[in-house]
This record gives sequence, structure tokens and C-alpha cells, in this order.
Amino acid sequence: MLKDFSVSALVAGFVSVLVGFTSSVAIIFQATQALGATPDQTASWLWAIGVGMALPTFAFSILTRKPILIAWSTPGAAVIGAAAAAGHLTMPQAIGCFLFSAVLIMIAGFSGGFEKMMKRLPLPLASALLAGVLARFALDAFVAVPRNPLLVLSMAAAYVAGRRFWPRANIPFVLLLGIAIAAAQGLLHLEAVPWKITTPVWTSPEWSLPALIGTGIPLFIVTMASQNLPGLAAIRVGGYEAPVSKIIGWTGVTTFLFAPFGAFGINLAAITAAFCVGPEAHPDPARRYWAPLCAAFFYLLVGIFGATVAGLFAAFPRELVLAIAGLALLTTIGNALAAALGDEDYREASAMTFFVTLSGITLLGIGAAFWGIVAGGIVLALRRKSV
Repeated sequence: MLKDFSVSALVAGFVSVLVGFTSSVAIIFQATQALGATPDQTASWLWAIGVGMALPTFAFSILTRKPILIAWSTPGAAVIGAAAAAGHLTMPQAIGCFLFSAVLIMIAGFSGGFEKMMKRLPLPLASALLAGVLARFALDAFVAVPRNPLLVLSMAAAYVAGRRFWPRANIPFVLLLGIAIAAAQGLLHLEAVPWKITTPVWTSPEWSLPALIGTGIPLFIVTMASQNLPGLAAIRVGGYEAPVSKIIGWTGVTTFLFAPFGAFGINLAAITAAFCVGPEAHPDPARRYWAPLCAAFFYLLVGIFGATVAGLFAAFPRELVLAIAGLALLTTIGNALAAALGDEDYREASAMTFFVTLSGITLLGIGAAFWGIVAGGIVLALRRKSV
């Protein structure tokens, strides 16, 4: 395994954790605040999801030798936060919802039902789904230019030059350049970072039928539709086949075990998986499994030093995070669009999937990834019927 390690995989793993953490950790903090959590309980949530993501990422990537990245359910955190803010959920009831959702995920995974459904999804539509999920990050990278043109444009210029002169070290170079420029601009604020180890806090669940129906079931639905669905699409578009049913089932088991400490949803990575399955992780697809292994190491740091790592990630200016995310995903987005639009029979349906997913629309509490597939599937069905 050691001969397969590469610096590009290390950077891909770091960037995946950096982007995932900085883009959604605020939602977790909002959810814990709405639930009235103590600082120790909030840190415990970070410990639970950090360790809970690291262990299956290690296991799946080593056992399969494929880039299988596990993440937390960002829309799931939003569901919890909204229910708590509305006064419909207490902390013990939330833990009960985490456990209930975990059981439903185990059933969906180990029964094979989710995998059977996904096998019916055409690859062009899966590619369009992935491109729609990721395109927002590329757009955000260039939208950030007016806020810090020197930082973002310098990183973009370095990316273009790197593609020509040092393709294997391109993203690491762009990231280091961005950090150097941010430091020179005085935008790295490391002085406020707290330094301490997180202690997990157990919270006993409380079972409430209205909470299980009103929050537990939506938590399960958005985790499957908004995380596992595009996460599996990312794996497939990357050219990998994986034991999906077992992976989904074991993420449910992991969520169940860590739920009393604050793990609200552990699932396949969606957006951040693209950093690990693409050529930026390594030109050789057989060696890309090191990217999620490196990400798992950073996940452990998030868990063990929850408050400290939160402060470190917060020290990066947002423009730097947006720029490195968008630039690192350009190749993956291009490949996904090529696969989505290459077949004329699927082109219209793929375009519909792409734009609905890119819109970010949320209906009935379910995110755009699900509705993109629904819209594309309807267009495809109608086209086939008319033919």
C-alpha cells in the first residue's frame, strides 16, 4: 500500500475535508444551538461525526482498494436544525430520531433495495446529476473574484499554468499559493484557535412518535436522496463499482453506534467524493484509494480535536475555500458533462437533470439531487414513449 501513496492523494483528502467542513459545519452549530446543546455536547457532535466518518472510510477504502469516501448528511443537519428551531424537537428526541433513521438506512442498505433502484439509473443521467451537484462550486469560485481578486485570480492563473507544466502537482501548488497569499494579506487568523481534546458526551434517546414521523423519516429521506444518491453517482462516474448495499448498510450501523454522542447522519460523500475519484487524486485510478484514506486521517483529527480543528478550518478565508474547491473540480465536472451529453438519446433528459440539480431547489424538504433525477427520468420516459 505504501508504494501507492502520493502527495496528490494527501492534498485531495485534505481538500475534501476542508471543503466539506467549511461549507456545512455552520449548519451543525446552528442545529446544536437550536437544540440547546452545551459547548461540550456540540464538541461531542464533532467527535461523533469525525470518528464515525473516519472508521468506515478507512475500512471500505482498504478492503475494496477503491476511493470510498464517507461524509455527514448536511441536509440532515438542516432538517434537525429546522425542527429544533420550530420547537418540535428536544436533544433527547433528536437522538431518538438519529437512531430511527439509522435503522431505516440499515434496512435500505442490507436489503439491497437502494442498489437495485440505482442500477436502473442510466449512466448519462448519473453523470448529469454529478455535474449539477458540482457545478455550483465552480460558479462560486468565480463569483468570489470581486471579493478578493488577487487571491482568486492568482490561484486560477496558477491552475491554468499547472495544467500545462506540472499537472500532477497542480492542486497542491494552487492550495499552497492560496495559503501564502492569504497569509500575506493577513487573512489567516490562527490566534483565536482553541487547543483541546474533545470528550464525547452520551445523551440518552427519548422516543416521541411525532418526532420520529416529523423528523426521523425526513432525516432518512434527505440522507438517501441528497447524499447517498449523488454519492453513488460520483463513484460510478469515476469508473468504480463498489458493494453499495453493504456500504449503505454499514453507514447505518455506524450512525446507530455513534448517534447517542451526536452522529445525526453518516453516509456516502456526495460533493467531496469528487475530489477523491478524479485524476487530481492520482492519474492512476488504482491508486486513488489513498485520497479517502488521507481524508479519514483528517476526519480523526476533526473528531479528536473538534473545537481546535473547527477553529483551524475557520481560519481560512472563504474565498480561498471557494477557489480551491471550484478549480479542483473543473476536470471532474467536464468529464461528467461529456458523459452526460455525449449520447443523443439521453441528451435532453441529462440536460434537464443537470439544470434542475444545479438550481438547488428544495421541495417537501428533499434536495435538488433527487428532483433532478425525477425530472430527467420523466423526460427520458416521455421520449422513449413518443419514439
